[in-house]
Amino acid sequence: MKPYIPNALPVKNLNYEKIIGLVGRANAELARYDGLLQAIVNPEILLSPLTTNEAVLSSKIEGTQATLDEVLKFEAGMDLIEERKEQDVQEIVNYRSTLILAEQELKDRPLSLFLVRQMHKELMDSVRGANKQPGEFRTTQNWIGKLGTPIDRAVFVPPEPSVLQDYLGLFEKYIQTDDSDILMQSAVVHAQFELLHPFLDGNGRIGRLLIPLFLYYKKALSRPMFYLSAYLENYRDEYYIHLREISDKSDWDGWVKFYLNAVLKQSIANSAKVKEILDHYFNMRDYIVERTRSRYAHQLLDAIFDKPIFRSSDIQIKSKIPKQSLMPMLKQLLDDKILLTLRPASGRMPAVLVFQKLLEITEDKPIQF
Repeated sequence: MKPYIPNALPVKNLNYEKIIGLVGRANAELARYDGLLQAIVNPEILLSPLTTNEAVLSSKIEGTQATLDEVLKFEAGMDLIEERKEQDVQEIVNYRSTLILAEQELKDRPLSLFLVRQMHKELMDSVRGANKQPGEFRTTQNWIGKLGTPIDRAVFVPPEPSVLQDYLGLFEKYIQTDDSDILMQSAVVHAQFELLHPFLDGNGRIGRLLIPLFLYYKKALSRPMFYLSAYLENYRDEYYIHLREISDKSDWDGWVKFYLNAVLKQSIANSAKVKEILDHYFNMRDYIVERTRSRYAHQLLDAIFDKPIFRSSDIQIKSKIPKQSLMPMLKQLLDDKILLTLRPASGRMPAVLVFQKLLEITEDKPIQF
């Protein structure tokens, strides 16, 4: 199989008229979701579990097996049974920290190849693939196929390294200019990145991170908190088929239609999920205030929404609530079954508690689209 020769950007053979209705509906639902996002005073706290779950699902597409509760248990200092799971969890933690890093950088600079390399270095730090030039674009040929498949039997062969930098330069220029529609442009950006496959590992995850980051950069989102991986995981085969049909048949229309449909339906699902979390937050705010009668009730609420599995010692540091005030509050919530004990305190080892209802709301079960 010969290396792929990418389409010039912007893509000329996109039939805009054929999908204009879908473009409008997807943009409308994304705007509704962003309106909800803007109404949240502290989205980085309230949506922290959703952001972690997005990292779980995006990494799952690449084969990791860790779940949201396993990530949170690991961060709360609990041992995981399988050594492999610790590697999976670290990849998920890196994914989340890469998103946070990129959002901070985009406050002062454009979305660029330099930032993409920074993201890759963060993503691959101390995990599988850490020996595959983290933060550097590849200088050797790679290809996609089953493990051990020779290049002549590959499913897809990206551009040769000798021309990769030129195509990446054009890709960066496209990102930093405006196409006819931001959502359609984000579809092209994601697909073109995957087809360039510029790193030796981690391309899928970086490509999916670019979706919310590009929409944030273009101001279609007020924060890069858009969770598309649930849809892509549920329709993984179609996702890869449509990407492959760009390289095989130059079928950009099929890919863009699939992508816009994903954004449309996931925007609706995300909005419903955020509303459910907000409703539970306000219900719990009233409940905790009434049950604890403490002036620290709001601080405790924000802390357990940010980290729904936690060590009692960590929650004290995070919430800045004096220990003599915090412990009776936690006991009250344990008595009321709002919090459950995952690991009791033992010696110097603090208890690990879980805010189970929030996990049930957050953890993505199969969605019927």
